[in-house]
Amino acid sequence: MILKMLKPKFWDYHDASPHKSEHRFNFRRIWCLTVLLIAGVSLVPLIAITLIDYNITEQSIESDIMLRTARLVSNTQRSISFFITERRSALDFIVRDNTFESLADPARLADLLDNIKKGFSGFIDLGVITHEGRQKVYAGPYNLEGRNYSKQNWYQQVLDQGVYISDVFLGFRKIPHVVIAIKRILPDGFFYVLRATLNTKQYNNLLHNLEMAGQGDAFLINHAGILQTPSRLYGKVFQKISLPIPGYAPNTKVIGGKNTNGAPLIIGYRYITNSPFILMVVKQKKEVMEPWLNTRMVLIWFLCISITIILIVTLSITTHLVNRIHLADTKRVMTLHQVEFTNRLASIGRLAAGVAHEINNPLAIINEKAGLIKDLFKIKKEYQNDEKIIGLIDSVLSSVKRAGTITKRLLNFARHMDVSIETINLKKVISDVLGFLGKEAEYRSITVNLHVADDIPLFTNDRGKLQQIFLNIINNAFAAMNDGGHLDILAKKKKDKYVEIKISDDGCGIPESLRHLIFEPFFSTKQKKGTGLGLTITHRLVHEIGGKVALESVVDKGTTFTITLPLNTKKNED
Repeated sequence: MILKMLKPKFWDYHDASPHKSEHRFNFRRIWCLTVLLIAGVSLVPLIAITLIDYNITEQSIESDIMLRTARLVSNTQRSISFFITERRSALDFIVRDNTFESLADPARLADLLDNIKKGFSGFIDLGVITHEGRQKVYAGPYNLEGRNYSKQNWYQQVLDQGVYISDVFLGFRKIPHVVIAIKRILPDGFFYVLRATLNTKQYNNLLHNLEMAGQGDAFLINHAGILQTPSRLYGKVFQKISLPIPGYAPNTKVIGGKNTNGAPLIIGYRYITNSPFILMVVKQKKEVMEPWLNTRMVLIWFLCISITIILIVTLSITTHLVNRIHLADTKRVMTLHQVEFTNRLASIGRLAAGVAHEINNPLAIINEKAGLIKDLFKIKKEYQNDEKIIGLIDSVLSSVKRAGTITKRLLNFARHMDVSIETINLKKVISDVLGFLGKEAEYRSITVNLHVADDIPLFTNDRGKLQQIFLNIINNAFAAMNDGGHLDILAKKKKDKYVEIKISDDGCGIPESLRHLIFEPFFSTKQKKGTGLGLTITHRLVHEIGGKVALESVVDKGTTFTITLPLNTKKNED
């Protein structure tokens, strides 16, 4: 419906004018160029600004999410590093503050464990291991005294590095735990190792209580990608994660990635210094970007609505303006043709008047001489009773009278071609017009039925325009009918103020798709035979004398033109 309203009236218009060059403009081209120009000037900046804002906003939000993730990783890493460093420092203080003999005392070591548990959470037990790798003294809930660790990997590393912090492992205890071991060299050249076991609850609680958007997950892995704390998305402790192990970086890093289903991720990680741990924070990018996705949909809808409004306004304004240009150009061309048509009618009228005068003179002589002959024959007795001769003379007089009637009708028609408001006898005007078409109707066996109601009074109007209106419509009706057709003309009074004339034929009819074009200039259903101006001029003439014309048509059944005229003349000048 909207597209039909916006469609220019001239879009499906086909110029039937015999001189198409009289139209100065290519209206389709003007319309298309105007729409493209206005739409381009309006839409290109709007789309460009929207795209720029779209990209900048998306980058800004994504950058903010990356920054928040990096800050979360850094803060969490500091907490874990502090936890490890604090407990390592506590062990280092015990080693420095106590002699080997003091630590080798089980009571003293138990007191130290009790005190350190009060000051620091996470400690499970303490053990003193000699240079031979055997645990000499043990304080804790397990029976581990005398255990030989000389072949354990962690023992070899503490010997090499002096300090060792282990991965999360099960060991003899069969529960996940972490070991911190410090090597202490004695004055006699021997050494011992103070070993502490920490549970992983602190890690788990710290990571579990982090507040993260986007179905976030935080966990620790070792350098082999083995989970050191449980993960909600990637498995339990000691399982290998499905994500790739991030490369080493001295600082916090935030990178993009994808899970096994191909969904985009935001991955923040940090290698925890002096430990085997890598802290990882993983967020579902779609979830954390959801506020932006909502904003994006609003932005896209705004852009679509703006484009639609701009296009509708552009099409409406362009269609209106170009329709006005087309209408003005059509009126100009129609006026030229109307002037030409009027000049032709005037010339034909003058010619008809001249011919009528020229014919009337010999007709008068023939009539006079034939009358004289008849009188002479009636004087002589031998011819008075000759019916054959008298009948021939009467036939000549009858033909002369008939010819005189035709020339008089032609003179009357030509005389009324000029604008003249006079008293109209509707039946006589229609009969005069039919008189010119009588021979064609007779030749083609067309039956013409005329019925004018007796209650139609005389009224004033432009006789010449009425003649032209009826002549154009009846001519079109004759052209639409086959031989043997029927033409019905019915005139009646309507509401005491109007007279209604219906002219109906049983011709080919007009398709519904063409009815709205029937009064358009240069539109013709007669193909190359018509100029397409007859009904256009008729419509204008009816409007000029204050009337209205309507059309009803059914294909293959016929067409009816209804002309409504005021009984009191009211001319329209526009």
